[in-house]
Amino acid sequence: MALLEDFNTAVAQSKELTKRPSNEELLDLYALFKQATEGDVNEPRPGGFDFKAIAKHDAWNSKKGKTKDTAMEEYVALMKNLYHQYK
Repeated sequence: MALLEDFNTAVAQSKELTKRPSNEELLDLYALFKQATEGDVNEPRPGGFDFKAIAKHDAWNSKKGKTKDTAMEEYVALMKNLYHQYK
């Protein structure tokens, strides 16, 4: 239960950042969040020229196989680092 509380706190902190993390950091946060909340990617890869959607899909897909708990732990650790760096 403590992990879920830490995860929810980290998610809330992600909305409090005063500076914008890099695109890579944002994609990593997104991918870990999706893996922690939904599990392995469950959507087809977008096609066409929607490069943002493709990047998000690929980032999430790169976390395939991680357990929800592992993804939560990694999200919390990443967010702690980003919070100190961008707050």
